[in-house]
This record gives sequence, C-alpha cells and structure tokens, in this order.
Amino acid sequence: MRHAVTKAVIPTAGLGTRFLPATKALPKEMLPVVDKPAIQYVVEEAVRAGLPDVLFVTGRNKNALENHFDRATELEAILHNKGDKQKLARVAESTDLANVHYVRQGDPKGLGHAVLRSKAHVGGDSFAVLLGDDIIDGRDHLLERMLEVHDVRQSCVVALMEVDPAQAHLYGIATVEATEEDDVVRVRGLVEKPEPGTAPSNLAIVGRYVLTPAIYPVLEQTPPGRGGEIQLTDALLTMAQDDRQGGLHGVVFRGRRYDTGDRLDYIKANVQLAVEREDLGPGLRDWLKEFVAGFDS
Repeated sequence: MRHAVTKAVIPTAGLGTRFLPATKALPKEMLPVVDKPAIQYVVEEAVRAGLPDVLFVTGRNKNALENHFDRATELEAILHNKGDKQKLARVAESTDLANVHYVRQGDPKGLGHAVLRSKAHVGGDSFAVLLGDDIIDGRDHLLERMLEVHDVRQSCVVALMEVDPAQAHLYGIATVEATEEDDVVRVRGLVEKPEPGTAPSNLAIVGRYVLTPAIYPVLEQTPPGRGGEIQLTDALLTMAQDDRQGGLHGVVFRGRRYDTGDRLDYIKANVQLAVEREDLGPGLRDWLKEFVAGFDS
C-alpha cells in the first residue's frame, strides 16, 4: 500500500495500574491476548497499513516490551536444534515485523506530551498514532481508511465510534458535521471526558490518529489540561478550528474493536478473538455453551 505516511508512533509509557498486581513487573502492553502480547496486534496493524517504521514512546520498566521485538538468540538456537520450525517462526515473527525504535517519555505529562516526544524521529512528515489499549480486528481496515482520508484532505484525522451515551464521560467526544462521504465527518469541537449528561454527541475518539507535523508546534503551546496533563485532545481542538491547516476530520468506524485497557473488556477481547481461531474456536465455543448453560439451570 502506497501513501505519504510511513511512520507509526505508539505511546507505551503508562503504568497499567488498573491491572495491578499483574503489571507490577510486567508492562500492561505485554499482557497476552490469547497467545500474543496486546502490543503485537497493534504493531501488526501498523505494518498491515503500510507503516513499517514504528516508534515506541516508553517509560521505566518497559524492558520486556523492547525484548519482545528484539532477537532471542538463545531461544532461537534451542528451537533450531530441536527442529521445531513452527515455534521458531512464531518467535521470529515479532523480531522481523517492523523497523522498531524507542524514545523515553521521561516525565509522565500525558498523551500530548508523549506524542510531542516523537518529534525528533518523525521530523516534517505526517504520521500515525496508535494507542496500545485498542485492538482493531485484522479483517477491518480502519487505519488504511484514515490514511486515505489524510492523503486526500491533507488534514489531521481521528477515528470515531458511536458509544452508549451513558458511557460518553469515559471518552473524548466530538462535535461533527457531515461531509459528502458517509464515513467521514468534519470535527468542529472536542471535549475530553465530559461530565455525565453533558456530552455534545455519542461519537467518541478511539485510539487511532493520523496527524500532520503541524500538530507539534500546537502541542508545544498547549498548557496542561484535565488531570494536569498535556492533552492531545486539546491540541486537536486547536487544529479543528484552524482551516489553514485543513481542520480536523474523523472517520466513523463501524467495525470490530477490542478494548484491552479495562479488565472486563480485556477478558471479553480474549474470548472474542479466541472463538474466531481455527485451532481454538471449535473447542472453546462448545465449552462456552456448556458453561453458560450452567447459569440457566
């Protein structure tokens, strides 16, 4: 796939406190979803969309993440000597997946600050930002569509999904107006986690962005917002109100998204993805029917 964007930025400096004590020593991005770390699904999505250059914005205690995308020479040698080609291929899969780079965030000053830390690597190019808590099903093509919209409109693009209005206070919510394309809207306003009952719509920003380099000077001038952090949403609101930069557009996604940032949704994601697998699905579906039937008796 050919387009102007080749770089993906993945912020991974969060502490994962909702999953303690599991994340006391293990980065939350390395929690397995079926049999792969959650973060590998995200990198695979970036590569599938034609973004082979991946920058992780990391923090302390993220060594396991870096090791996962590095060579494991001792393990590879053992598997090679055993002639276990299948497992050897699975080990090498993450190593050969992308051109991976790392930068430390330093002070945890919010998502906007994490994105700003990518400036030296990205330079004057547009780039994508993928949040590790969201897994987009490989059969859907959200990021590819966002890149198409960016190429045509030369603006920043965010991913939007309809959410239950009762849950709107958990997201950044957009005020939008229609365009000539059914799945593309012009974003006119954004509010980060509005108070319950005050959300301007039920269109929530989910963890995918395609940004122009014009976002960097805006982030540099964005003061700390909600929670005392530099909010990417605040910078995007500035972009939305600046027609000289092309404004801000949203792609309304109606596909399959798995949230691994919440404990209950993380469990659901494991089940949803496992039941689709040829090797695990049949047995798991049979067991689930028996298990659920037990609640009705």
